[in-house]
Amino acid sequence: MNIKDFPEGFVFGTSTAAYQIEGAHNEDGRGPSIWDDFCAIPGKVARGDTGNVACDHYHRFESDLDIMKDLGFKNYRLSLSWSRILPYGVGARNEKGVDFYHRLLDACHKRDIEPWVTIYHWDLPSSLQARGGWTDRDTYHAFCDYTDLVTREYRDSVKNWMILNEPFVFTAVGHFAGIHAPGKKGLRNFLPAAHHATLAQAEGGRIARSNARPDAQIGTTISCAYPTPYKDNERTRKAVERYDAVFNRFFIDPACGRGYPVDSFPALKRVYDYARDGDEAKVKFDFDFIGIQNYIRDVVRFSLLQPVLWFKTIDAAKREKDTTDMGWEIYPDSMYQLLKKFADYPEIKKIYVTESGAAFPDELKQGSVADPRRQQYLKDYMDATLRASRESSKINGYFVWSFLDNFEWAEGYRPRFGLVYVDYESQKRYPKDSAFMLRDFLAGRDI
Repeated sequence: MNIKDFPEGFVFGTSTAAYQIEGAHNEDGRGPSIWDDFCAIPGKVARGDTGNVACDHYHRFESDLDIMKDLGFKNYRLSLSWSRILPYGVGARNEKGVDFYHRLLDACHKRDIEPWVTIYHWDLPSSLQARGGWTDRDTYHAFCDYTDLVTREYRDSVKNWMILNEPFVFTAVGHFAGIHAPGKKGLRNFLPAAHHATLAQAEGGRIARSNARPDAQIGTTISCAYPTPYKDNERTRKAVERYDAVFNRFFIDPACGRGYPVDSFPALKRVYDYARDGDEAKVKFDFDFIGIQNYIRDVVRFSLLQPVLWFKTIDAAKREKDTTDMGWEIYPDSMYQLLKKFADYPEIKKIYVTESGAAFPDELKQGSVADPRRQQYLKDYMDATLRASRESSKINGYFVWSFLDNFEWAEGYRPRFGLVYVDYESQKRYPKDSAFMLRDFLAGRDI
């Protein structure tokens, strides 16, 4: 595979998120977020890990960006910490926090690295959670004010904005399953959080477009999973349809003006209990691009034991499939299928793969990290993206998750997704063999 195989102008980059790498959790006026609070609850995060220090990127961003430049990356997806900029979520801004992102963005430009900025990557300020968080409509309004601030403040430095990162995950896993912050459970939490996030996604897009520079692109990112039926029968096909409505379409369909996918999943009609007059129009926004983030395929079957959903997924290990360190099946065709699926939406103009990567049990030996499985994974998923790009001109880029090993939410620091190995004790960085492979690829050499 060679970079010349991809369409002209195809974007390659790498991604991170603020809470997962920055650290400096209580420095320079930063306020606490729901992830600071969640980490403090015993048993919520593996081994009691926290993001207090993480990769110490707050103090080391210059040298981190030097590594990125040396590896040949010219596009960097990063996120802003809401509570570093607005410690209480609303009100007075924290000038030291605001200045940090100016310095970070300037450092990117000095190295000829284009920043792609995500406005919200899961780290809601604690003070807003105390008022109900995403289950409270006021958080949607607070998000709009925050979006207005950052898109004005960083207007000259950013031409690619992403409003939300994976709204399904932070609403479902954080408000239905309770596995992520803020640790809420049940439909009574998920549905209002989902509706308010959908509103925030669209209104945030309108605000960003109004404030951003004329050549800016405004996008958002969605998580998606490729469902395949366990059996070829009507009940299983309906189960797959319900799965697709929840996992893949719940946030993108409203933005495209299709409304919530309640026809495929009637139980979702209860989301309208939290809507107000005019919301049907407000959840729609004509994004310049959509970010697709796929890590899994799921085999779906009908299940009477799962009320409301009426489906279950079959664990990849039980199916004896090759998996990553997260237990996720390695199935490159899922990327191809999902890119094709969303490229078929006439409302979607452009698609970027804004995250793609895998965790494996990497080991540092004599200053180097051999990670052949990650190298093969990236080759296969990049090839799947290439195949899709040959069938649709909408496919325009691929960002590897993640640039650095980092704090992987409820899993803590055990899973290592990075192209660069982080020795958390010393904070030394070691590019892995996969990073050098991509350096060769970006330089025009075959991999």
